[in-house]
Amino acid sequence: MGKKKNQKQQPSASKDDLLNTLGDFTSKENWDSFFTIRGSDDSFEWYAEWPQLRDSLLPRIQQHPSPSSLSPSSSLQILVPGCGNSRLSEHLYDAGFGDITNIDFSKVVISGMLRRNVRDRPNMRWRVMDMTQMQFPDDTFNVVLDKGGLDALMEPELGPQLGTKYLSEVKRVLKSRGKFICLTLAESHVLGLLFPKFRFGWNVCLYAIPQKPSTKPDLQTFMVVAEKESSNELHQIISSFDHSSLACNPNQASGLLEALESENQIRGEYLSGSDVLYSLEDLQLGAKGDLQKLSPGRRVLLTLGEQGVSHFCYKAVLLDAKQQSGAFSFHCGVFIVPKTRSHEWLFSSEEGQWQVVESSKAARLIMVLLEASHANADMEDIQKDLSPLVKPLAPADNDKGNQIPFMTASDGIKQRSVVYQGSSSLTGPVVIEDVVYENTDDDVSHSLPFRRLIFERTEGLVQSEALLTRDGLFDKSVYGTEMKKASSSSKSKRRGALKRNNESSSKMKVYHGYLASSYHTAIISGFSLISSYLESVASSGNRVKAVVIGLGAGLLPMFLHGCMQSMQIEAVELDPVMLNLARDYFGFTEDKRMKVHIADGIQFVRDYRNLYAAGNEVLLSSNGSCKLSDAESRSTAIDIIIVDVDSSDSSSGLRCPAADFVEESFLQNVKDTLSEQGLFVINLVSRSPAIKDAVVSRMKEVFSHLFCIQLEGEVNLVLFGLCSESRIEEDCIPDAALKLDKLLKSEHPEISQSITDAAKKLKRLK
Repeated sequence: MGKKKNQKQQPSASKDDLLNTLGDFTSKENWDSFFTIRGSDDSFEWYAEWPQLRDSLLPRIQQHPSPSSLSPSSSLQILVPGCGNSRLSEHLYDAGFGDITNIDFSKVVISGMLRRNVRDRPNMRWRVMDMTQMQFPDDTFNVVLDKGGLDALMEPELGPQLGTKYLSEVKRVLKSRGKFICLTLAESHVLGLLFPKFRFGWNVCLYAIPQKPSTKPDLQTFMVVAEKESSNELHQIISSFDHSSLACNPNQASGLLEALESENQIRGEYLSGSDVLYSLEDLQLGAKGDLQKLSPGRRVLLTLGEQGVSHFCYKAVLLDAKQQSGAFSFHCGVFIVPKTRSHEWLFSSEEGQWQVVESSKAARLIMVLLEASHANADMEDIQKDLSPLVKPLAPADNDKGNQIPFMTASDGIKQRSVVYQGSSSLTGPVVIEDVVYENTDDDVSHSLPFRRLIFERTEGLVQSEALLTRDGLFDKSVYGTEMKKASSSSKSKRRGALKRNNESSSKMKVYHGYLASSYHTAIISGFSLISSYLESVASSGNRVKAVVIGLGAGLLPMFLHGCMQSMQIEAVELDPVMLNLARDYFGFTEDKRMKVHIADGIQFVRDYRNLYAAGNEVLLSSNGSCKLSDAESRSTAIDIIIVDVDSSDSSSGLRCPAADFVEESFLQNVKDTLSEQGLFVINLVSRSPAIKDAVVSRMKEVFSHLFCIQLEGEVNLVLFGLCSESRIEEDCIPDAALKLDKLLKSEHPEISQSITDAAKKLKRLK
């Protein structure tokens, strides 16, 4: 209900005016005024009067499961909440149901109805009571009969809260095998609350109440009957009418059928064992076993909180550790995942979630995945909101009632300033931000500000990160100490507090001589594998030809451009927006040794391979196409191909690269395009050992030798494929790294040292 304009059965013009002034259907004062003016003798039926109800309603009440016959029984205890001045209870009493209790929060209407019935129906009870806070013991009634009460509660603002409280009370006061009979207009927002509340342990049927023969098709009354079962079984909702023959308002019919179909689809997924969201109420009813006991390997998706009960609603995953025999730090813990990281494979996939459980040392872990709706709340408020919601999920032996500990996957950002926010049709929403990391190193007195490029399609993916300095220049008197300390520690722990230089952010620009990303350092360190070849090309006055697929912010190409004067770099980027952002915010520039091609990287390599394999010299155009070259601008084989692209489909288990870049056909085209001494480098990010093993196995089939550098706790793997049959031994790599260091013209010994140190981590994959 809740929208008075939908009600067509108005008593008179003057009472129409009264009805229009009723306003909020949840206001006791408004109802008192309404019934005072209307009087107790002038009953008001919102919809479905007794002649239309009788034949549908009486069989549902009479069929109460008991050994007795189906005749009307005065022994049935019936509750009519929100009775108003309807004659429904009177008709039931006259039909033989003598044990009826009526409640309403309007003292005016209860007093009037008591006076109206005290002589003719002396055993009928009338009580002033709020139906959302009933004062009856549990398991009191055989039938709760609601005629428009739930509809009236479902106002836009407080409706879900009041409706939830009311239905909880209905379920509480009903006896086993009791029935909740709800007469409703079946609006979608009402059914959206009603159906989920009666899933496990309830048998639900839906009936259509016939309309008056003379009434033209309009809003029709429906009857939902939910029977309380002794078990926690789940059933599909049964409708007793032909969906195609509903004679009601088309909008009403479509809303009802959509709500019914949606609910039955959810129930079907439950019944099939699909990975679907359960409510806390479902779980407490035993939908996934006894929550009081730990069940090794149990994993349940659920929702926590609801309007009126908590400030926010949450998506969560309950996980009971697979091995319950080990020593746990605690029985139950909560792990909060910020929105920026909730779509990472570690937190969004089942395999990743089990890794978190193992690391947490919790017998039961409740992982809460924050969303956009939580963006403006601080973590303290989130924890306060969650505390009462997770308490029912703790196992019975939860540290003898100790408070459940909270853990958070922090992003470590102390300060953040968004300098650009936009979108691309290819990449989706893009954010560029300047950040200062939390101080995790007491020896670092000054901080280093960094600029980050983030793709929101894989929420939390920092695609590129660069050091900011005054005007993009390097001053050792300001940055020397901090850079040295930063380069010697991991990316996640290296930043200190911001040094207050009183410099405006507009004067801070990207410095291209510093590698902020450890995987960029690893990529370049792999050049040690062909350092002798690179040295011979440079000494002969020729250029090493490198192709970088995936421009991003342009930081890797710009570093190579500055440090290797003998290198010709061709960057391939699918999204032209990325090129503009790299130019505008990251200082990327092009010249004779640096070209950008707006093209698909896979197609680029395929076209190059097809022409080059045919024995032709190849000319690369700016739009990424390959064609036969002339004598003045020609290209031979490529010496180095680097794939550094993210994956837009995190469900594949690959964060980098997109799955097409590790297909055998692409890998073979890469090898055919490279020179005899060529090197293929690919940045592989996945927390799945199975996925990484599959990629490694595929690359072994294509390349003569395969090396890798493992980064960031077995998540990031940089792979190097060699075309040469010549074998380089691992004990020769340190000398090869020194040879590479001489080729690099870095002005920072710290950067050179980090590349050399990374090269020592190169391992042959046999």
